[in-house]
Amino acid sequence: MALNKLALIRYKTIDNCLRLRHRKWTLEDLMEKVSDALYEFEGIKNGISKRTVQGDIQLMRSNKLGYNAPIVVTHRKFYTYEDPNYSISNSPISVGDMQKMKEAVEVLKHVSGFSSFDEMSDIVARLEDSIHTKKDNQPSIIQMESNNLLKGLSFISELHQAIREKTPLLIGYQSFKALQKQDLVFSPYLLKEYRNRWFLIGHHRKSEGLMTLALDRIETIEEMGKNSYKEYTGVDFERYYSDTIGVTKTHKDRGHRVILEINARNAPYVETKPIHPSQQILDKKDDGSLLIRLDVVLNFELEREILGFGEAIKVIAPRNLQSRIRQRLVAAAQLYPDRSEKSTDTA
Repeated sequence: MALNKLALIRYKTIDNCLRLRHRKWTLEDLMEKVSDALYEFEGIKNGISKRTVQGDIQLMRSNKLGYNAPIVVTHRKFYTYEDPNYSISNSPISVGDMQKMKEAVEVLKHVSGFSSFDEMSDIVARLEDSIHTKKDNQPSIIQMESNNLLKGLSFISELHQAIREKTPLLIGYQSFKALQKQDLVFSPYLLKEYRNRWFLIGHHRKSEGLMTLALDRIETIEEMGKNSYKEYTGVDFERYYSDTIGVTKTHKDRGHRVILEINARNAPYVETKPIHPSQQILDKKDDGSLLIRLDVVLNFELEREILGFGEAIKVIAPRNLQSRIRQRLVAAAQLYPDRSEKSTDTA
């Protein structure tokens, strides 16, 4: 149940009144105090109705807001707390809210490398203790893809902080193609995950445009003086990567019109789980196959996505992508010689 600002003011005012044990509070007294508070904080001059205050008291008594306030009526007209030490401020969140927080933290912890999520677990534990709740350990009911063996995950929190605080870094980096490590003066802009592998996007002092570094190829990170940080002035990254599958893109790359034909067996999967947000269905054929269009950069990740479908997909356009996929499939087929033909020849 969502709480609006005015309701919170009313609950807090009623709570403050009932905590004052030296005075007896009638419903009319509470109405007057709530009206004064609404005028003081929000400039509302209309006052408050008896029905609204009665409804607020009922909600505070219930578990709907997690308060379970022990509000009692004495002598048939005076409202007070049965427990003199009670206040809604003592229970800032309900048991239900606590469970939701714990579930959210469990999901977030699957994003390996963010130490702040581990700290959240400690915060939840302290909050749980403060409202005197204790849950039995339950098995996880959410399982997400993760690979804690990947290198570079330990750098995520440090890189996240450097991006947030605009701190330039000296990064020791060795790509798969390089024979030795190189030191890069790097201004970090964005952390991006693709297929459970993390990448850092930023500006290298000696390069033009953006550079993408794989975290699993980073060896060392050192902070540098902030005066060497180069601000990012390009389009926001949501737009920059909107026409990209994965992370491979230069500032010169532009999206191309890619036409793919999906066979009948795999068409439902592609229709319900699009290959890219730009996906459009151009034609549903009588045999159940599907013709789709993507507007994406022609990069390695796109090729890998297409190759992953094997014989279930055919590139119609553009011609250079069709040729590239054909070459890779031919090369792949050569890894598997037809042994039945060989045995026939020797017979």
